[in-house]
Amino acid sequence: MLGKMWRQVKGLFSPRVSDEELREHLDRLKQQLPVPVFWLLGKTQSGKTSIVRSLTGAERAEIGKGFQPCTRTSSKYDFPTDQTPLLTFLDTRGLEEPGYDPTEDLAQFNEASHVVLITVRLLDHAQHNLIETLKRIRAAKPTRPVVLVVTTLHEAYPQQQHPQPYPFGPDAEPNDQVPPAVVESLAEQKRQFAGLIDRVVCVDLTTDEDGFEDRDYGSEQLRELLLELLPTAQAQTLRTLKAAQSDLQDLFSRKATPTIVAYSTLAATAGSVPVPVVDLVLISSVQTRMLYDLANLYGQPITSQRLGELASALGLGLLTRQAGRSLIKVIPGLGSVLGSVAGGALAGATTYALGKAFCFYYSAVLQGHVPNPEQLRRYYGEQLNLAKQAWQRLHTHDEAKT
Repeated sequence: MLGKMWRQVKGLFSPRVSDEELREHLDRLKQQLPVPVFWLLGKTQSGKTSIVRSLTGAERAEIGKGFQPCTRTSSKYDFPTDQTPLLTFLDTRGLEEPGYDPTEDLAQFNEASHVVLITVRLLDHAQHNLIETLKRIRAAKPTRPVVLVVTTLHEAYPQQQHPQPYPFGPDAEPNDQVPPAVVESLAEQKRQFAGLIDRVVCVDLTTDEDGFEDRDYGSEQLRELLLELLPTAQAQTLRTLKAAQSDLQDLFSRKATPTIVAYSTLAATAGSVPVPVVDLVLISSVQTRMLYDLANLYGQPITSQRLGELASALGLGLLTRQAGRSLIKVIPGLGSVLGSVAGGALAGATTYALGKAFCFYYSAVLQGHVPNPEQLRRYYGEQLNLAKQAWQRLHTHDEAKT
């Protein structure tokens, strides 16, 4: 037994994993990612794209290009990419057409989707086809949450701003600040969908050109409702994305942050693999792929030599700490459990900090100067501490939820 353990420890510092084995492990990791899947049902122009924009922070043009057909009547959008998704949206088209048959979409989406989002415009009560489709979807999986999202509230009070503060309680119960036209129309929508939905939320997600002071009216209420309804692991992914998006300073950062969070989640999953050697190689592969993607995003394609230089400037403490966590997994029994929990958290935090440090580097390059190693290491250390604290808060939040 001691000889076997010694060989495992030696292998940790001279890992030998074939490219084929590495790809297989990465493919399995991607399948294990806790990605929330939202099934969007609603007429054209009912607000589905606005909901995607609100949850992801992506622009409408990016969302439009991102949806790819996956059945004859539906399409799929993985955010930020299909290689490292954080959120997946399934959009069913053709609901306005008489005779739409959801059989194919049910076969494709029924087991994969976590929450069904029904989008209806407040004043549009002609929802017969949507209701008939929802009956079949509801019957196929009665325990899956269905949320009625009532949109375009402002159509009931034209030329006016939204009532403030947000005047709807749980399940969109209006208070006395809600205009009577909204109250009446909302009650009719609830009546039509009675028995087919679990929750209701009112939103009005507009653009700057629409002239509303609050362009994301009800977005926080929608997000909190989804966090409540999603399985714990998927809710943490959505919460992690929200926390990261609070630190968006410029165009590049807005584009880079979801990619960093996605790779951090993938690295955390790799760090939780209770197999010495394999997790280190996987984490290294995930982090390297992230850095190449970020470099391309900034229009500064990175070479292997430059990658080595930048990694060296940040120091080798990262690998040493991760190796220490992985060594715990060599110990039979309890050690593998402790190693997995600690390794996953550390891998996620260090990958996030590494991505932020490289963005810091590229931002400086675009401004005409290169940070020195001391600046890079200091910035990396700051981001690592912030990431560790964020992971701890998320973990504590999920423990309280369960």
